Amino acid sequence: MLLLVDLQAGLAFGVSSIDRQVLRDNAVAVARTANVFKLPVVASTSASKVYSGPMMPQIQAAIPDVLPIERRNMNAWEDEAVRSAIIATGRKRLLIAGLLTEACVSFCALSAKAEGFEVSVIADACGGLTDASHQLALRRMEAAGVTMTSWIQVLLELQRDWTRHETYDGARAIVEAHAGGYGIGLAYARDMIHPS
Repeated sequence: MLLLVDLQAGLAFGVSSIDRQVLRDNAVAVARTANVFKLPVVASTSASKVYSGPMMPQIQAAIPDVLPIERRNMNAWEDEAVRSAIIATGRKRLLIAGLLTEACVSFCALSAKAEGFEVSVIADACGGLTDASHQLALRRMEAAGVTMTSWIQVLLELQRDWTRHETYDGARAIVEAHAGGYGIGLAYARDMIHPS
């Protein structure tokens, strides 16, 4: 299952570990991937009325049926509504993406891991205040047994085989839209193999 934490513009303003446009595009790719592969999604926001704003509209548009759970504390795992929503999915593998890596992402990942969940952080769909603080948070989580991954690795691991027809079109569309040169190459190959 996928947990999206605080993917809000107000927090993104403070991110300098990754280009904000790239961060947002990667998070959209993650959300679209969850849709294609029918992963349960829980989203959470904090301070949306006073500072952080709502979930970024492009991400919300990718998961229109998911209503973010507003919380007050930094650790989403300590919020009963968020924790209950995660547990209610019945899944023990947890993918996490969001802001900020140093706090809301890492605190939740470490807590879920401590409770026996298999946790992976989609590191290129997370952002930190500085590159150093982002990297240190990733290292701390990894030392605790949390797996680091990227959005494209998540998509490719779920697809596993390009002959899986039920998810092929959706997965390929995400790659073409969000995977830079790889996506450009896929579109080029399609056009060259099947010219109109």
